Amino acid sequence: MSIEVGSKVQGKVTGITNFGAFVELPDGKTGLVHISEVADNYVKDINEHLKVGDEVEVKVMNVEADGKIGLSIRKAKPQAERPERPQRPRRDNNRSNERNDRQPKENFEQKMARFLKDSDERLTTLKRATESKRGGRGARRG
Repeated sequence: MSIEVGSKVQGKVTGITNFGAFVELPDGKTGLVHISEVADNYVKDINEHLKVGDEVEVKVMNVEADGKIGLSIRKAKPQAERPERPQRPRRDNNRSNERNDRQPKENFEQKMARFLKDSDERLTTLKRATESKRGGRGARRG
């Protein structure tokens, strides 16, 4: 039995690493299920999903020229069993950004003036805090 890309086969987990699991296929060959192909959601620890000796159904994703076989558990599941991934909302490039709609446009001089004012306020606050820790101005040194 030759391994073909796209076929689904039963296999047995023979080893687990931090980046995936090795699965022995029916013909004696071994393939790798990358950690990103174990489940539809984020997998932090593969040991929470698989253990050595588990029988799993895998889909052959690729077969390299050097004999490496890439497998997927999540793509082997029927579409009905796989949870729907939420679609990201598409950005409409013709509309202006919402943040720009709320605030009037500032030119460079206005931005710079606002920055300088905020910076001066922060420096003043910092100086007051530092002086109070040192005992203020005019404190005698012994």
